[in-house]
Amino acid sequence: MTDFPSPVQTVWNRPSRALWSLVWWVAYRPSPRVFHGWRRFLLRRFGAIIGKGAHPYPSARIWAPWNLTMGEGSCLGDYVQCYSVDRITLEPEATVSQFSFLCTAGHDYRAKGMPLITAPITIGSGAWVAADVFIGPGVTIGERAVVGARASVFRHVDSWTVVGGNPARVIRKYEPDQEET
Repeated sequence: MTDFPSPVQTVWNRPSRALWSLVWWVAYRPSPRVFHGWRRFLLRRFGAIIGKGAHPYPSARIWAPWNLTMGEGSCLGDYVQCYSVDRITLEPEATVSQFSFLCTAGHDYRAKGMPLITAPITIGSGAWVAADVFIGPGVTIGERAVVGARASVFRHVDSWTVVGGNPARVIRKYEPDQEET
């Protein structure tokens, strides 16, 4: 984790976020649900790296789009909160379901003044973050991992692993193309 001010906190940060907020309310949020291309366009204009076929839904809140990367076919579902003080990366085909909160910042409660600290979040290729999940700063969710609904994740999740609970714990590991018996 990095102490504030980090490279993502520049003199232009607040004015840029204010302009983005206005654009979000006027052009992004009211766009019809199926207008993913329009929202990809708006996010790119604000510095996001957005892959072909990504699905940012209209109610998804992105704090700082310039810190967002969405790979091809990835999805930010309804009412997802991306507190992108640091980088948030969704690799190709990653899905973040409704009401989830991706939080890249916190405070160092041990230090005087509780300075802001940040760390990036990465959601691996084909991973699924189910509904109403909290992902903390510095967490990586591995390839094809599944985070169960309402889980709180504070540590990395290995690829091909299912986790759930608060705090999230391993439920099971699985292999590619493994069928249930």
